Formats: sequence, structure tokens, C-alpha cells
Amino acid sequence: MAMVYPYEKGDGKNKKLLGGKGAGLCEMTRMGLPVPPGFVITTEVCKEYYRASKKLPRSLMREVMAGIAHLEKKTGRTWGSAERPLLVSVRSGAAVSMPGMMDTILNLGINDKTVEGLAREAGGRFAWDSYRRFVQLFGKVVFDIDDSEFDAVLEAAKKKQRVAQDSELDEASLRCVVDGYMRTYKRHGKQFPSEPRKQLELATRAVFESWSGERAVVYRKMNKIGPETADGTAVNVVVMAFGNMGEDSATGVVFTRNPGDGARGLFGDYLINAQGEDVVAGVRTPRPIQEMEKTMPGPYKELLRTCQKLEKHYREPQDIEFTVERGKFYMLQTRRAKMNAAASVRTSVEMVKENMINKKQAITRLDADQLEQLLHDTIDARAAKSADRLASGIAASPGAASGMATFDVKKAIRLGEAGKPVILVREETKPEDVPAFFASKGVLTSRGGKTSHAAVVARGMGMPCIVGCASLHITEKGASGSARIREGETITVDGSTGAVYRGAVPTIRPRMTKDFQTLLGWAAKVKKLGVRANADTPEMAERARGYGAEGIGLCRTERMFNDADRIEPFRDMIMAKDAAERKRILAKLERLQRRDFAKIFSVMHGKRVTVRLLDPPLHEFLPSPGESGSRVNKALQKRARELAETNPMMGHRGVRVGITYPEIYKMQIRAVLEAAADCTAKKIEVRPQIMVPQVGTASELERVRAMYDEARREVEARRGTRLSVNFGTMMETVRACVTAGELASSAEFFSFGTNDLTQAVFSFSREDAEAKFLTEYLEGGVLARNPFQTIDSSGVGELVRAGTAAGKKAKNMEIGICGEHGGDPDSVAFFHSAGLDYVSASPYRIPTAIVAAAQAALA
Repeated sequence: MAMVYPYEKGDGKNKKLLGGKGAGLCEMTRMGLPVPPGFVITTEVCKEYYRASKKLPRSLMREVMAGIAHLEKKTGRTWGSAERPLLVSVRSGAAVSMPGMMDTILNLGINDKTVEGLAREAGGRFAWDSYRRFVQLFGKVVFDIDDSEFDAVLEAAKKKQRVAQDSELDEASLRCVVDGYMRTYKRHGKQFPSEPRKQLELATRAVFESWSGERAVVYRKMNKIGPETADGTAVNVVVMAFGNMGEDSATGVVFTRNPGDGARGLFGDYLINAQGEDVVAGVRTPRPIQEMEKTMPGPYKELLRTCQKLEKHYREPQDIEFTVERGKFYMLQTRRAKMNAAASVRTSVEMVKENMINKKQAITRLDADQLEQLLHDTIDARAAKSADRLASGIAASPGAASGMATFDVKKAIRLGEAGKPVILVREETKPEDVPAFFASKGVLTSRGGKTSHAAVVARGMGMPCIVGCASLHITEKGASGSARIREGETITVDGSTGAVYRGAVPTIRPRMTKDFQTLLGWAAKVKKLGVRANADTPEMAERARGYGAEGIGLCRTERMFNDADRIEPFRDMIMAKDAAERKRILAKLERLQRRDFAKIFSVMHGKRVTVRLLDPPLHEFLPSPGESGSRVNKALQKRARELAETNPMMGHRGVRVGITYPEIYKMQIRAVLEAAADCTAKKIEVRPQIMVPQVGTASELERVRAMYDEARREVEARRGTRLSVNFGTMMETVRACVTAGELASSAEFFSFGTNDLTQAVFSFSREDAEAKFLTEYLEGGVLARNPFQTIDSSGVGELVRAGTAAGKKAKNMEIGICGEHGGDPDSVAFFHSAGLDYVSASPYRIPTAIVAAAQAALA
């Protein structure tokens, strides 16, 4: 197989081989769009590079130089010549888009000889500006020289010439800058390679190296991009199109639809007399793309035509990079636009209306995991009126967040990992800052536009972001200018309006848009899995139903005892000397639980509500045995010591408490039955289910079933009504899964508790694993994914399959899951394939689960 493909010969549909960027350039070339000539070094070469201990294949450079000869013929330029020299860019491009996560080098091929030829052809200032850009970028990417050292040389030159912008430096100053850069190389013991072939070889290596760089690895990890979907990067070698040749030249990035809200029409920025790195890095604040219609009407019309053609061709909004060189328009890249959830939903609905896609395609194109963004907080407009507004910038990614202003990337990571709310505040962000994004709640920069690095990454993460806040002068020590912001001070960023406030401004929950409701309606008609909610209060139940929940799959009764008016009587019950005293206290709690259940049943009118009986060990409701202080009752401490366990996760909890203290479970069962009878008397349709946790044997379940049967007979006889209440068990022990057929004799439904089942299968506790070693396991490749977030299909999943098959065989009973996995799209796809009837997730993940279930049905 060839290692190098000219754009005219590459298969534009083969992203796995050519990478997304390379495939796009090949496809655009085939479509007849104005793409500079170029070729792709395939992803297979990258894989071979790593297999061979980071050595390039022997014959690669021979094929690459054949590709350069091809470019010479296409352009009439000569590689390494002082007359009409050929310069190229060297760009990364994995199969899955990873914007800004890997390296690019522009203007490659320039040296002391070719720069003079370029100067004769296009002017001295332009030639030396291109040279200084290449030397800096090459030094940073290939030799890992810190950008700040080059920036210091550049700033000194601007200060000496008394200009503010890089574009104002004259040729003499730029020559001095290049000399300064060369001295920087020497300080680091590096020799700038003047031979273009060597430059190209080193640049290719550097792009391959960036595949395993920290920011790329973190990005893939956080975005769940595994080797099965993106294994290595391609390298694109493209003839340079210069946007920095003067006032008739420009560079820009545009989206065919607004990535923030999905509105149709061009969205983006451009810079006159600049190269692409200037826009992405946010070094200069660019102009809105609409202004280009006046400054460059010809190229603007061609841009519009190209955008329309590409969107129609790919049936997806596109993210486009372009350059205008002396009035001639060039396409440098097209890829599927990364959008936030609101924009993705709107574009899905509108593209159906435009007959561009059908409803099924509208569902499958969504990132289901992203939909939770739509339920994030926004600024309370009333509170904002009286808040201390510090500054305004460009609203780059919607949503609102409050946190500690943090100006240092490493500190932001450290604070974020410690659980502190952080707002990352920088002059501009760079790809290497990505780990700090994941540790932060929001981002604020003083430079950049809507397509700068900070904006693109934040939007993809659903994180509030403000860029181009020019009134603030931001350093690593703090911010000054229109306002002073100190390290650690709490600020609020509103990524929807661009406003920055001092302090924590109250936020409100957003409402579901009409487009979102439309899309969820389409998904609901397609999916096979039911979607229910984990909800413990009437308020949570109401919210879940509003988001589309078809019932409650888990109501955790122990959470009802945590309120101030309930924890004391519950503790009194634990402290009781005998069963008689416990029953007397439990009678009070029964009235409270009965009222709670009745409210929840009323909210979920006609829908299933699965009530789990008490699950945690009793000592969790008492002060820690070691806790001290005058407010801690000594008797409570003594009782806490008596109840303390070596391994409470596998100790006296769940059904084991119900059997040793049967009065507790009897109280809860009666409360459910009485609440159901109360609602029935009011003509409210109710469908409760009583679920027993931590069951491991059929005899345990039979004991509780006897309690249930006795209480039901008593309540039905006394209330003169028949109740529709099911009895079942939570499948969260390994034994329950492998003896499911035996449990089915007493149960009418199963619900897999995948959180505890995962703990049991792996033999480690979730809390200890995440605190002590799980991160290291994930980073080191011991585990591919966090099993508490995405179901372990080959271990835990096999138990789910076995238990489901046995339950269905015994009674064809209803079976679902109620762990956190119910809101994870990959897990939902597994549960669909395993034949479950429903999943249950937290209220805010209901839309995610609905769309994921529909996608699983359409797969």
C-alpha cells in the first residue's frame, strides 16, 4: 500500500487511512473546489512509526520527495530554489476530529536562500514575516522551545520600533527578529536546519509525535476516543496559500451555521494580512465574517457558494478554514462542525425541514451525551441587573458558571482536581492548556474571537466561555484594566452574553426548547427501551416527567430521612432499646413516608414508581464514631461504635437490615400501600413497585415477600380496595444474577443495580477506587474505561445478560436497570442489545437516555 496519496488520487471517504483533514481535502479536490495542491502521508505510517520505536519507514522520504516533485509540476515552483521557491504547510489530521490538539507547521521550505527569492517575488516585509513565523513555530513544535522565549524577542522588536501589532513591523525589524530567534536556538543547543528536505522530515516526525502528546491524549480520553475509532494521525503536506501578503490577502475560519445556537448563516471571523495561526491562537482580535462582504466582495461570494455546496454535499454543517491570497480564494479544510447541544438540536430539526436529512438521520447525528448541556444553568437576568459587572467580551460558548479566578494553568488543574470551582482566566489559551479546561467550570480570555482555540474547545465541552475581553489586561498574576481581578477571587462568566461579574451571580435552570421537544418526540417513537428516572422527591419526579421520563425506576427511601425533621426520629429509632420502642417511633416516620409517596405517585400519575426499601447500613445515619464536640451525643457515639463495620459495603445493609429489623421494612411497605390506597381513593391512577435491595438468596426475598403479602392483605381488606402494586428485587449481587431463576419465584420484576454490581464484580469499592488508583488504571491503559461510568460489558454485562435471560424464561417479567449507567449512551446501547425493558437515570440525563435508546434502535 502506498504511504503517500496526492489529493487528486485519495479516497475522500477513507478517513481511517487519510485522516479527516486529508480525506476532506481529497474530496474537495474531487469536487473542483479551489484547494492548494498537496498530498497525504497516511495514518498507517504513523502506526508504523510507533511500532518501529519511533522510526520513520526507510522508503517514506523517497515517496514524500516524489510528492514534492508532483507539487513542483502543479505550481511551477521549485523546492529549495531562490527563484519562485515552493513553500508548504505540514498539518496533522486524525480520523476523528481533534481541533488544535496536534501540531501544524507553516511556511516550511524557507531558509536564508529561499527567503530572498520570496522577497523578490512578493516583497521583503512579507518574506521575512513568513520566515520569522516558520522559525518560531518550528522551534516550538520540533525542538520544544518555549513560545515565551520567541515572544520576548518579538515584543522587544515591537517596543524598539514603537508599534503595537506584529503586522506593523517593517522588514528591518523582522530580519532582527529572525536573528534573535536563531540565537534562541543556539542557547538551547539546537541548530536550525536550513535544508528543506530535513525540515520536512523533522516536521513529519513532530506531527506523529504530537499524536501521543499530553493535550491529544487528554482530549481523546475526555472525549472517549479510543484506538478503535482513531488510531494515529495522517500528515498533510500542502502548498502554502499566503494570507499575509497585504491588504488584499486574509485568512479565516467560518461555520456554515452558528455553533452556539444553530442559526443558519455564516458564523466566524477573518483577519486581513494574517496567517491561520493568528485566528486560531487569538493573537489579534479578528473581524466578524460579515464584514468581508464589503472588504473583499469577490472572495466573500466564493466563500458563500463553497459553504452552500459543502453543506449540501456532506449533509452536515461544516467548519471551514480558508485563505485569500492577493484576491484569490483557497479552501484549506472542511470538517463536520463541532457544536454545542442547543445548536446540534436546532440544526437537526431545521435540516429535516429543509429536506436535507430525514428524522432518523436527525436522531443518529446527535451526540447523545452532549444533550445534558441543555439542562445547565443560565444567569438569572434579574440578579444580573444588580450584580457588579466587571467587563464584557465575545460570547463564545453559552451557559454560566461561577468559580475562583485562576490565572495559572497548573494551579487550575490542581484546584479543579481538588474539587474547587475554577474559572480559567488567560490572555489567550493554547492547545497545551487543554488539561486545565477539564478542571475548570468556565473560561475567560482577553484575546481571540469566536473561532479561537478557547472558544472551539469550550463549545465542544459545553463549558461557558468568553473571549476577546479586550478591556482586561490579563497576566499570570491577575487582571487589570476596566476592572481588577485577583487570584482566587470569585467571578461569574456568562457565555451567552459575554458578561463578567464579580462574585457568584444566581443562575436559573433553562426550559426545554420547542426544537428539543420535537427531537425527543421523534426519538421516543423510535426507541424500544423505556426510560425512567432516579428520583427521590416530588420535585425531582416532576422535573423528570417534564424531561420525558416514563416513570421512576428508583426512589431511594433512605434519602427521605435526611431532612432535619426526620433525621432525629430516625436516630431515635436506631437508639431504641427493643422492637416495641422501634415500632412506636416508626409509626411517626410511617406517616411522613406515606405522605411523601402519595405526592410522588400523584406527580407520576399512571406511571410506574419503583420504591426501594432501606438500603444503607444504619450507622450511616449516626455521627462518625470518632467525631467529637459538645453537639455530638455520647450515647449516639456509643451506638455508632456498636454498629460500625469493617467493610460496610458488604455488611449489615439492605435486605439484611430488613430481616434483622423487620419492623423497618414492614413500616415502609405499609407506607407504600397506604399511599397507593390514598391516591386510588382520590381517583389518581398509581402503579407502585416495591423493590428489595442487596438480595443474594431466594430465602431472603421470600422473607420480605411474606411481609409484603401480609401487609397488602391487611391494607386491601381495611381500605376495601384492590391495589396495583408489584413486588421485586434489585439485582446487585453476583449470586442474585446467577440464581435469577430462583428469585423469579417470589419476584414480579428485576432491576439491576449496576453501581453495586460493578463493585461486587471488580471487588473494589467505587469511592476507594476513584480516590486511590482508578485514574492511574485509566491513564495507564489497565482499564479502557471507567466501569462506573460505562458498563463493563464483558464482566458485569454478562451477569446482566444471564439474569435477564433467566428472569424472562421464568415469567417473562419486566426487567430494567437503575444504576448511573442508565444515562450513559454506550451503556444504553448495551442494555438495548441485552433485551432489557427500560433504563433509569438521573432527571438531567433523561433526554440523553431517550436519544441514546433511539440511536440503539436505529443502529
